[in-house]
Amino acid sequence: MKLPGCFSLQGLRRGVLVFCVGSGLTVGAGDVAYAEDDDDLAAIKAQIRQLEGRVLAIENRRHERLSQERGRLPSPERNVRSSSGAKAASSRMVTRNMTASKSDIAFHDEQKPVPFFHMGASFPTGMNSRQPASAPEKQGMDLSSSSPLAITQTDVDRLPPVFSIGNISVKIGGFLELSNIWRDSNMTSGPATAWNNFPYANSPNHGLSEERLSSQLSRLSTLLEANPTPSTRLQAYIESDFGGAGGTTNSVQVNGYTPRLRQGYFTFTQNDWGFHLLMGQAWSLTTAYAKGVLPRSEQLPAVTDNNQIPGITFTRVPQIRIGKDWGQKYWLALSIEDPQATVAYSSSMTSGGRLPAVGAESEGPRVYYSNSGGVLLNPETQYTDNPVPDIVLKGAVDTSSGHYEVFGLARWFRSVIQSPGASHTHKDTQFGGGVGGAMTVPLGTPKLQLAGNIIAGEGIGRYGPSLLPDTTFNSRGQLTPIPELRGALGLIGHPDKSVLLYAYGGVETAGRRRYTAADGHQYGYGVSDQNLGGCDVEFGTCNAQTRTLASFTTGGWWHFLDGQWGSVMGGVQYTYIRKFAFRGNDGMGNSVYPTTSGNTVYVTFRYLPFQ
Repeated sequence: MKLPGCFSLQGLRRGVLVFCVGSGLTVGAGDVAYAEDDDDLAAIKAQIRQLEGRVLAIENRRHERLSQERGRLPSPERNVRSSSGAKAASSRMVTRNMTASKSDIAFHDEQKPVPFFHMGASFPTGMNSRQPASAPEKQGMDLSSSSPLAITQTDVDRLPPVFSIGNISVKIGGFLELSNIWRDSNMTSGPATAWNNFPYANSPNHGLSEERLSSQLSRLSTLLEANPTPSTRLQAYIESDFGGAGGTTNSVQVNGYTPRLRQGYFTFTQNDWGFHLLMGQAWSLTTAYAKGVLPRSEQLPAVTDNNQIPGITFTRVPQIRIGKDWGQKYWLALSIEDPQATVAYSSSMTSGGRLPAVGAESEGPRVYYSNSGGVLLNPETQYTDNPVPDIVLKGAVDTSSGHYEVFGLARWFRSVIQSPGASHTHKDTQFGGGVGGAMTVPLGTPKLQLAGNIIAGEGIGRYGPSLLPDTTFNSRGQLTPIPELRGALGLIGHPDKSVLLYAYGGVETAGRRRYTAADGHQYGYGVSDQNLGGCDVEFGTCNAQTRTLASFTTGGWWHFLDGQWGSVMGGVQYTYIRKFAFRGNDGMGNSVYPTTSGNTVYVTFRYLPFQ
């Protein structure tokens, strides 16, 4: 029977090939047939290949649309599936009459083992997914947030995998940086400003400008990801720069600076439970967040100085963090973090020394509170003897009007004391901590955002960039936490998708913890009987203790080059800081309040090859 739209080729050996252009493909096969007309057969084969190519193109587009809706791009092995209408068999010939319509032509994924090492593909997105998914296209740099990860960290999450090892995808991020730093007082510092160290006028470095080029903040990061089940994700993240300096480091010959660990942690996430676990070195949970409380979503100011700005609460520490979310809207997290403490005293006081006598005593207590670093620690610095880790508990909520969070911080400080006249020592532990909060809100438009944070408490100095002291000693040798208040408020604007502008104000202030010894002088922190008349005289003596630091910072970034070879952006920043000391006297009964100020200017260029 002859079908409409079909034609047949009869071979020399009784084989018949029937091709139906309008309704599909039907093949009847006997012995191998050789066409009498090679030209006609070649033309037919060309038509078949052309139709197959068109079908493949249509199916490819359909699968890409479906895959984008599912959030992944599959890489299927495509085959034509035909439906049988009738069949017959014989010892020499099997004839099949097949009627296939266009709707019968389909493609399916062939499940194949994942290669152990695969370049340029991300592996599974769910449980039992043995088929590698095509790598997502590289996304452009995002400067629209109040804390763009491309500036504050490395934005490695938005990048496609470079390669995969088994079921683990590997992403690489980072940038090369060159900064030119200028300060109006010499602090002999790299691209991180010790805000509390701006000298008073008694120092020859006051007013002696400092200019320095540095590439130390060039950064490299690696993110490894795996999905054992559709709702489970494992991640490991490591990030480093060259902000370290070894004993032989110098800038005379080759400017060789050592790599340092910024972050290094792994996370476990179970989305069905809303459960999150982090172990390793990461930004402290006290740091403000732009959304939730998950790592790499911190609300860090988009500044160029590696020491942030005065008023911000942050640190990077080893920690164990457990978190829970409810619908990715409400968050609760608990973090146990590595403790260290800063100690200040109005006179020279090293661990193992004696404090001044009080009352009728002939000598003061001997106090031990720190030791030099041992194996794998820095032997040139002191490590305080704290009994337990710091504990941070934070709650956060994400709403249409912004992100809000509150947290509590608990700390413990320990000293070993030999009381006057005693032949043995005893341990003493004091409690400190504070409460704080943060917010990130849009101001009527996504192009303008307000970000702020605040913390108040006792013994919280370590969590600020100015490193005001955590503790001092009382008359009995106990480590007494110093009261402190710290806060910052920033305005972030986006006049263009490639431009970010910011302005921040910040303040850190400390209270008094002092006592009067048997010699009639005050000791501790915030004493008011010191002769500070030399603070404003060159080469004068100045032992002023910082009461308040206030700062103003403004700057911006311009992402001016973007393409398949990476991105280039530049940044400019200016910071003014004012330092106020506790009141003293000038030696003639007059009160003096020493102050000093500092100005810094940064010009920074970054090349981001992976963005």
